[in-house]
Amino acid sequence: MTWAANVEAAERRRCAMAKVDKVRKVMHEYKVGTLHSGSKSGPKVTSRKQAMAIAMSEAGKSKQRRRVP
Repeated sequence: MTWAANVEAAERRRCAMAKVDKVRKVMHEYKVGTLHSGSKSGPKVTSRKQAMAIAMSEAGKSKQRRRVP
């Protein structure tokens, strides 16, 4: 592996871990009961599926990634 490939792989790992941390944070808010849909004035989230959808959306995992040839 070249140096540039190592740097790129490390960057991908770092971004992936940031997304995992974001999902973990949102799911914790759901479990504690402080997760709201929309803004803080919105209704509390009661469904685990809805909480997971919010977590994936905030982490940016719900968007389709385009592969560049």
